[in-house]
Amino acid sequence: MSAESHPPSTQGMHARKEPIVYVIDDDEAMRLAVRDLLRSVGLRVEVFESSVDFLAFPKLDTPSCLILDIRLRGESGLTFQEQIAKSDLRMPIVFMTGHGDIAMTVKAMKAGAVDFLAKPFRDQDMLDAVANALARDGERIASEQSNATLRAAYLSLTPREREVMAFVVAGMMNKQIASEMSVSEITVKIHRGQVMRKMSARSIAELVKMSESLRAGN
Repeated sequence: MSAESHPPSTQGMHARKEPIVYVIDDDEAMRLAVRDLLRSVGLRVEVFESSVDFLAFPKLDTPSCLILDIRLRGESGLTFQEQIAKSDLRMPIVFMTGHGDIAMTVKAMKAGAVDFLAKPFRDQDMLDAVANALARDGERIASEQSNATLRAAYLSLTPREREVMAFVVAGMMNKQIASEMSVSEITVKIHRGQVMRKMSARSIAELVKMSESLRAGN
């Protein structure tokens, strides 16, 4: 772990939800300059000399991004990008390099990097790239939380209620559903009401969208 980084306390890991930016660069002057730039606009920053130090550092469940030098001592930033893609770390990456070329840029962007800055870069370009990356990660986290809430609501339905929901989103009327399920229409109405309540759906159209989101998540 770099001398400039300190692991958060257990309390902090639960309480702190502000965005965080991680910086990996084996050039001490550069990583400290980037750290100071980002801190000047109120961002929390953790800096590392190597990918090994970064991986050993506890990660917070909060919008984050990684600023990664493309050429580190003894390793390649592009190779580390591939390693991250195969892991549970899904934070956006902003590359920076003093040796960049078109081929590197294309490879990095195709692999999901949100930006590629050549050194020396303008401070505002770095700030803009980080703001974009943090916004993107915030949207990802919000989407995942929304999907998790939706999935939990669906799992709270009884087998009968799920069956009714499937018929409802297919556009069937209560009378048709009752015939398909061999139950009374009033029973269908009760199940239908429970589905709408448990799923927090304000309309059939909204329930259809929820059903589509559930299918997309499978």
